[in-house]
Amino acid sequence: MRPVCTYTDFFVVCTGRNPRQTVAIHDEVHAQLKRDRILPGSVDGPQEGTWIVADYLDVVLHVFTPEARSFYRLEDLWADVPTLDVATA
Repeated sequence: MRPVCTYTDFFVVCTGRNPRQTVAIHDEVHAQLKRDRILPGSVDGPQEGTWIVADYLDVVLHVFTPEARSFYRLEDLWADVPTLDVATA
């Protein structure tokens, strides 16, 4: 992200099957990072669970349901930024 924006280095974009799973993904990421004393500056969306965004300053985590990811299309919005695909768990 750094070549095109000044507020973060990376976007992590992932998809859960449903709102319950997106909340679980966010909760697990938060728990793992909290163990290393890394806390987000802000979090929005865990109440609805369709799009959760957690701002860890250098990394912004986006967890979508399939419908929300399709609707917001962040990959299209930031198409000029290089991507790094990571295998699914």
